[in-house]
Amino acid sequence: MSSSEPVRPGETPDETPVDIPKPPSLAARFFDSDLWYSFTRSPITVASGLVVLLFFLGALLAPWIAPYNPFNPASLILMDGFTPPMGEAISGNTYLLGTDDQGRDVFSAILYGARISLFVGFCAVLFAMVLGISLGLLAGYKGGWVDGVIMRVADVQLSFPAILVALLIFGVARATLPRSFQEEMVIYVLIIAIGLSDWVQYARTVRGTTMVEKNKEYVQAARVIGIHPLLIMLRHVLPNVMGPVLVIATIGLALAIIAEATLSFLGVGVPPTTPSLGTLIRIGNDFLFSGEWWITLFPGLALVLLALSVNLLGDWLRDALNPKLR
Repeated sequence: MSSSEPVRPGETPDETPVDIPKPPSLAARFFDSDLWYSFTRSPITVASGLVVLLFFLGALLAPWIAPYNPFNPASLILMDGFTPPMGEAISGNTYLLGTDDQGRDVFSAILYGARISLFVGFCAVLFAMVLGISLGLLAGYKGGWVDGVIMRVADVQLSFPAILVALLIFGVARATLPRSFQEEMVIYVLIIAIGLSDWVQYARTVRGTTMVEKNKEYVQAARVIGIHPLLIMLRHVLPNVMGPVLVIATIGLALAIIAEATLSFLGVGVPPTTPSLGTLIRIGNDFLFSGEWWITLFPGLALVLLALSVNLLGDWLRDALNPKLR
């Protein structure tokens, strides 16, 4: 090639093709990130992640893993009630964690109950995140009387324990719904009650971060070129406030699961026909002092193990996303 001819892309003057490396995939970048390195360097975090993964897989695959369907009345054997763990029942069946008063397999009931607890917890956290982030962005970006009204409502709600707020919302919803729809809507009422009792922490965190971000140069430049405030909040401010929100959501998942279990234990949550972990503990509590300890012990241990593992993951995520601790 003469020196007067232009060089084509991908070639050097001596006509040797240049190998342009391919960008790494998303999975490769994740496994090469500081977040994954921090996760693998903490044995407690790895163990907590495995426990949470087992719970998720067990709940998701419960219809195939559970040896019995505890919520199918046709499959229940009342004579097998109060069978101790690994004991042989009257029917000849052996139950790993024993049975309850109705002959339901406790191990199968825990798997099915974890599905309801995780579903309610996830949906409640998602609902609280959407509501809290929206109100926090609005309060922090607009300021003025909008900020004052939203934050005063948040302060009033913080004056009451979250479980009392959830009980109040749950009671009002049950009183306004028609009696024929109460059994069908009870799970969704639980989600709304728990979500409305937990949105404040998201709103306060997002508001504080938004008040800092809205005064930075990139937000000022977006205002100058005429971008709508809603687009500024969603495209520019929101991605920069999601770090603390993810940490709160991880810890909030454990709190939402415990809140659902508390409401179910008090008898205002999921009905006994489709019990969650809290309902199983309440059912077993009626027979705790008569010697059938396994009915409440194993669901209680499952709830404690799940909540503790999620909390430990939240603590790790908080430290991993904190630039001061790197």
